Amino acid sequence: MYPNDGFRELDRQESLRLLARAVVGRIVHTKEALPAVLPVGFRLEPDGAVVLCTSAASELVRAIGGAVVAFEADEVDMAAGTGWSVIVTGPAAVVTDPVVHERLTRYGPRSWVRWPQEVFVRIEPELVTGRMLVGGRSPDRTD
Repeated sequence: MYPNDGFRELDRQESLRLLARAVVGRIVHTKEALPAVLPVGFRLEPDGAVVLCTSAASELVRAIGGAVVAFEADEVDMAAGTGWSVIVTGPAAVVTDPVVHERLTRYGPRSWVRWPQEVFVRIEPELVTGRMLVGGRSPDRTD
């Protein structure tokens, strides 16, 4: 980031703290060599991994298979001109461990749509970055 660009870089711990309070995020993966973005509900694990629930037959499950993806969530207050954005980047894979799967079935995220066969996707937090808007301008300001 550039000095005085209106944003403050967040460290990993602060980024994960903010991410834990978000409700919806976006997963970015590759589809036919192009970026694809899907809004998803999720849960942040204690180790910083992002977990989401989806259909076993989904486009996302077919696309990941250990591929590196990005996950982004944010919060913006347009009236106050404040906000933050956090990105978790790392390999994504379907959870296959039966013990972990059972735990996530009980306490993990829920899919927005009930599917006949649901799976959990885990994104390993290899890189966690965040930015907070500190010098924002509210929409009704004209200066």
